[in-house]
Amino acid sequence: MAWSRICRHACFVGLALIAVMAVAQLALAQPLSDEQLLDGADARIEKHRKGDAVIVVVDGDGNPVVGAGVEVEQTRHAFLFGCNIFKWGRVGDPALETAYRDRFASLLNYATQPFYWWSYERRRGQPRHEHTRRVAQWCREHGIATKGHPLAWNHSDASWYPDDTSTLRRLQMERIDDCVTRFEGLIDRWDVVNEATQFDRPMCVERAPKFTAMWKEIGQIEFTRECFRHARRANSEATLLINDYRTGEGYERLIEKLVNDRGEPLYDVVGIQSHMHGGTWSNRKTWDVCERFSRFDVPLHFTEVTILSGEKGWRRPRPWKTTPAGEQYQAREVVRFYTMLFSHPAVEAITWWDFSDRGAWQGAPAGLVRADMTPKPAYDALIKLIKQQWWTRDSLQTDAAGTASFRGFLGDYRVTVRVPGQEPVEITATLTKGDNRWTARIEENQRD
Repeated sequence: MAWSRICRHACFVGLALIAVMAVAQLALAQPLSDEQLLDGADARIEKHRKGDAVIVVVDGDGNPVVGAGVEVEQTRHAFLFGCNIFKWGRVGDPALETAYRDRFASLLNYATQPFYWWSYERRRGQPRHEHTRRVAQWCREHGIATKGHPLAWNHSDASWYPDDTSTLRRLQMERIDDCVTRFEGLIDRWDVVNEATQFDRPMCVERAPKFTAMWKEIGQIEFTRECFRHARRANSEATLLINDYRTGEGYERLIEKLVNDRGEPLYDVVGIQSHMHGGTWSNRKTWDVCERFSRFDVPLHFTEVTILSGEKGWRRPRPWKTTPAGEQYQAREVVRFYTMLFSHPAVEAITWWDFSDRGAWQGAPAGLVRADMTPKPAYDALIKLIKQQWWTRDSLQTDAAGTASFRGFLGDYRVTVRVPGQEPVEITATLTKGDNRWTARIEENQRD
């Protein structure tokens, strides 16, 4: 009987352990809540957005300098924080133009320039290349990377498009060749094809009957592939994006087919639009979209982000005004949405749409600044995030080995080394996820 009781007890214990393990596995299988996803963002940012560096200070003979003061100052994020820059040079008021440029450059390091064919080349043979070059050069002078958007899209037809589809196809490919080649070294990121998943939706058939007919004739995927092949030949080092507002299986299937004959992807980045006029995505949706598209093993760019600071919805009555309550909502949601995206390792860029309410898309109050270029709370909130909370400044001192270590956000840095009786030495370096060991040399001829 005793042995029987022992066996029964062991059986009960075993069943209990199995039950505990099953509950644990079930808990692990449950998706994280919105709150849990946001609560874990800081830890993910610490893990994925930072790197470690060692600064070595030596004298002219290569000997370590002990007790040197080292000031570390980040100058640029590796992550691309951007916006379209469509109003540059077109604000219409000198003071507001200056404010537009100053506020843009103070916050952002990435700009999207317009290449909508029907408006970029209103008259055949007269594209807006010179204006585009001026904007891109200004961006480069201010440490702002640029992207062209888009090389191919059938949102509208230009009045001069030919009726013959083969001629239109040839002109489209020549346009890709020309733009990508012409701006090489100045604009090296491109949204190659825009919104290809449902390119033949009724709106496009109505507004762009010629372009849509040409696309249909070639085939949805083959036309998209052809555009990418031309862009790649025009600049082999360019970063090429596929971009869409659709985030469902249709877009995934299109991306799967966007490969060359060897099965290699023709794109470098997957672009995801998130115009949230009706309300912002939940943390769960944001995370799920990032997880699904990260399976393509390329960076994700959130290419068009809008959160309104006025009445929510689409195509509201004019004027569509920003409101105090709406601006507070926009600021809160900007912080939450950017925090979620910045914490996901696959995301490498966020582009806002538009920078100002002045001339904004659909007349919507989606700008980070108002029509008079005064900053909204969302602008101030992003300054605090991007240039303060997610920004590295540090003061260090070298140890007995002449080294000083720090952990900072990935990007470009300026390091200033001070030794009593000598001129400060300044070096620049880039903090990456790899091995970061920077050397500052104090030469004898720098003594006072």
